[in-house]
Amino acid sequence: MAAPKTTLTNVNDSITNAEAENLPTLLSRLGDNAMELFTSQLALFKVEIKEEANAYARGAIMVALGAVVAAIGFALLNVAVAFGVSTLFSSANMSQPASYAVGFVITGLFYLLIGGIVVMIMKGKLAKQALVPNRTVNELRKDKEWLKNEL
Repeated sequence: MAAPKTTLTNVNDSITNAEAENLPTLLSRLGDNAMELFTSQLALFKVEIKEEANAYARGAIMVALGAVVAAIGFALLNVAVAFGVSTLFSSANMSQPASYAVGFVITGLFYLLIGGIVVMIMKGKLAKQALVPNRTVNELRKDKEWLKNEL
């Protein structure tokens, strides 16, 4: 009966040795998987940051284009309206330069108001853009929970 005990002991020893040999392999795989996870999270973060930067760039370009168009419109229409308004004040017993000045002031105020409204609307749209990369944050939270459960 001593022989069967030796056989069981040898089987238990061989299982323990197999587990001990696999432990470094498992730890190595765990490290590799953690690095792969980190790499994929970093790639997702980069993609999300690029998307956010592109959205801000498009918004900034639109604001700049709006400002250029408003400036050109301001200049051209200001001159035309100023001359038009100056003709309205010609019967008001004002000098020619004074009537031009009133025309330019009224037109200038109008276009400043319109340009200010455009800039404020675009500023509001840009302020609503989220700076936090939500998908990356959600993935990191999931990974954190998974690691807590696994370890």
